Amino acid sequence: MDLDLALLNDKPAAITDSSSADEKSFHKAWKHSNRLSLMFMRMNIANNIKSTIPQTESAREYLKFVEERFRSADKSLASTLMAELTTMKFDGSRSMQNHIIEMTNIAARLQTLGMKVDDSFLVQFILNLLPPEYGPFQINYNTIKDKWNELVKDLK
Repeated sequence: MDLDLALLNDKPAAITDSSSADEKSFHKAWKHSNRLSLMFMRMNIANNIKSTIPQTESAREYLKFVEERFRSADKSLASTLMAELTTMKFDGSRSMQNHIIEMTNIAARLQTLGMKVDDSFLVQFILNLLPPEYGPFQINYNTIKDKWNELVKDLK
C-alpha cells in the first residue's frame, strides 16, 4: 500500500504537461499515501492530543507536530516525577518494601525519559527520608558501605 511513501519522501513537484509517466505515477502514489497516512494518524490519536495539533495537509508535517507535542509532555511528566520522588516520605501507610519499590519505579520511569538517577544517590536519598526509628538501620548501612568502599579501594 506504500503508506510510508509520504512519510519517507518530500512532496513531489506539481505535475505539468511535460511530466513523465513515472513522475505522474509517483505524484499520484504520494498523494494517496499522504491522504491515508493523515487519516490513519488522525483516527488513532486521542482527542485531547489531536485538538492541540495544528491542521496540516502533509502527513510528515503532522507527525512532526505530534513529536513536538509529546516532547513537551515528556518534559512535563519528568518534572512531575522528580517532584514526586523528591517529596515522597514514608508515612507508615504501606510497608517499607512497597515504599522503596515505588521510589525505585519512579527512578526507572525517569530513566526512560532520559533522566538518569544514580543508584547510590537513590539509596542514600531513600535512607535519608526514613523516619527516626530507622536510625540504627541507616547507621548499619553506612558502616557496611564505608567498609565496602575501603575494601574496594584496597583491592585497587
